[in-house]
Amino acid sequence: MLTGRKLALTLAFTVLVVVAFGVSCHGFFTGPVLQSIAIQPPSPQIEIGATTPQTIQAWGTYDTQPRAPITSGVSWTSSPSTIVEIVGACANAQPCGSATVQGVGSGTATITAAAQGLNATATATAYLGNINNFEVCEGTFTTPTSCSTTVVTWDAPNASAGIVQQTFIAQATNPTPPPPEIDLSTASTWTVASSDSTLFSCVTTTSPVTCQVAQGTADNTYPNAITVTYGNSSSVSITVVVSN
Repeated sequence: MLTGRKLALTLAFTVLVVVAFGVSCHGFFTGPVLQSIAIQPPSPQIEIGATTPQTIQAWGTYDTQPRAPITSGVSWTSSPSTIVEIVGACANAQPCGSATVQGVGSGTATITAAAQGLNATATATAYLGNINNFEVCEGTFTTPTSCSTTVVTWDAPNASAGIVQQTFIAQATNPTPPPPEIDLSTASTWTVASSDSTLFSCVTTTSPVTCQVAQGTADNTYPNAITVTYGNSSSVSITVVVSN
């Protein structure tokens, strides 16, 4: 039976052995070590203008525990952000366990999650869903000068003296999408037709489009001179007013 000084020495020796074992094997009993990360889903499909933003989650594989969601400490980025952007609290590479993503333009983007020197990527596809309505605007998407859901009046003075050009864009105006307007610049089904190609023409059929009034066009109002159609949505007409 151990008593007195011998018992104290035995207990001290035991503690030293346990501490040494813990340090050598687990570094003072640190938590599980992250070995790899992954993004779920790996190929998210994101509808542009969806009323409910989509969330993607980082998962981690550890050395001493099963694969599990990572709850914090993951930095999120998306490239190009003009196709898919990270929104909300986890934007601008702020560390989170999950991220909210939003479709901005049609196409694919690479989403990267990084944590503890590890990273994972997912390929996100942003697509246009059902477009219930759209409008045509003069100018560019960032600075439209005139918009209408039915008719755009394009004042084209001095057409008799030379060709007059104007840039138009198409943007969706679904009832309640975030953001309120969706640029159709990358939509391949945007089409433009002219009622008289000798007077009015457009140099491309994808938004934004540059249309022109031919030199020598007489002063007049030309209703429905240019018609814009997107998918199965109703068409939008452009009335051209030539005034010298």
